Amino acid sequence: MDSLQLAVLGLLHDGPLHGYEVRRRLDVRLGIFRALSYGTLYPCLRTLQAEGWVREVGVEADAGAGPGRRRARVVYEITDGGRERLGELLHQAGPSAWDDDTFSVRFALFTRTDPRTRLRILEGRRARLQERVEQLSRSIDHTREQLDAYAYEYQCHEVETARREVDWIDGLISAEGRRQHHHQQERQSPPVP
Repeated sequence: MDSLQLAVLGLLHDGPLHGYEVRRRLDVRLGIFRALSYGTLYPCLRTLQAEGWVREVGVEADAGAGPGRRRARVVYEITDGGRERLGELLHQAGPSAWDDDTFSVRFALFTRTDPRTRLRILEGRRARLQERVEQLSRSIDHTREQLDAYAYEYQCHEVETARREVDWIDGLISAEGRRQHHHQQERQSPPVP
């Protein structure tokens, strides 16, 4: 499943929405969908409907269409099957979960993801970023003389950006570990009489 389908299921899990509102929330919550067109969103919604994970539940009048020209907006909601599918997807922690295209969607849905899966995704993302830092650093070292000043600065910026994200991920991993340790201790503590 692609990241758009995952994101749409995640949004509809919060409650029914019409297509315009789905697009707006994808833009606001997940900037990676800023350029999302309705020509991409509606086929995605139709695919989710065909799978039985989303259904149409009504129509809202579009108040912004002007007097006498109200367009109907179809309202979508997640089905029980869609909730199950979302749960399955959020439990997956393979390489696609920490890819650039998917990580931000997965991260935005972390509150619904179990702690072990969150930690695996964060660790995978860190490993992916560390590989990128190493590759970019080697590339800069090999091509430094061939680059003009601006290309060199941009590559240095890419390395620094990846290093900052590694630091951020390290902080998240530490916090996740503390949270898990705290929850384990709470479960192991005898009840207070």
